[in-house]
Amino acid sequence: MLWNVDLTLVDVAIVTRDAYAEAFRVVTGRPLVKLVPPLGRPDSEIVFETLAVNGIVAEDDHLPRFLSALATAFADRRGRLGQDGRMMPGAKTALKAVSRLDGVVQTVLTGTIRANAVHKLKAFGLDRHVDFELGGYGEEVYPKATLLQVAQSRAKQRLGTPFTAANTVVIGDSTRDVQAARIGGAGMIAVASGRSMASELREAGADIVLPDLSNASEVVAAVAALTAPLDRAAR
Repeated sequence: MLWNVDLTLVDVAIVTRDAYAEAFRVVTGRPLVKLVPPLGRPDSEIVFETLAVNGIVAEDDHLPRFLSALATAFADRRGRLGQDGRMMPGAKTALKAVSRLDGVVQTVLTGTIRANAVHKLKAFGLDRHVDFELGGYGEEVYPKATLLQVAQSRAKQRLGTPFTAANTVVIGDSTRDVQAARIGGAGMIAVASGRSMASELREAGADIVLPDLSNASEVVAAVAALTAPLDRAAR
C-alpha cells in the first residue's frame, strides 16, 4: 500500500515554499522569484524547472546541493508544520483502518524527498503505520512509475513476496499519481482532495475515486477490492 503525501495525507504548502526559497538562496545566492507548481512532480524535477524559470543554468552539482539545502531548510521549519499546515480530512483514521487489514504494509510513494516526507507525517502523528524504508522518494531521479517499481522491489527483498498490480495499491490525489499506478503496475484509489477533480481522476484511469479519506470504511473496502485475495478480512 503506497500513499502519496502532499494533498493526500497533509497540506504543508506554505512551509514547503518557504523551505524552497531558503534552499534556492543558499544554492544560488539569489532570491527565489518563482517556484513552479508541484502538480504531482518529484522534488528533483521541481528543482530543475525552478532553476530554469529563475534564469539559472543547471550544473552537475546543483541537484544534490539543492536537495541537501532543502532538507536542512525544511527541518529548520518543521516546528511550523502543525501551525501553518493541516492534516487532510480522515487521514489518520484511514491509515489506522488500513493497518488492520491482514498482510498489508503501508509506505509512501511521493515526490517529496525522504527526510521531508518523514517530517510531514510525523508532525501530524501519521508516521505510526508507515514503513519509510520501503517507499519511493523525490531525491530518486526516476519517473514516479519507476519509483513505484523500485518500492515494489524493496518490499519483495524485505518481505519475500512478489508485488504486482494484483497486490499493490496506490492512493493519491493527482492525475500523475494515477498515471504512475497505471504504468508502474498497481491498483489506484484516487482522492479528489487535491487539485485534480474527480472527473479528471476517472478519465486518467483511476480504479476507484473517493471525495477524500473521511470515510475509513470506504477506504478499506476500496483497498480490499483492488488486492488479492478478494476476501481479505480485517483483524
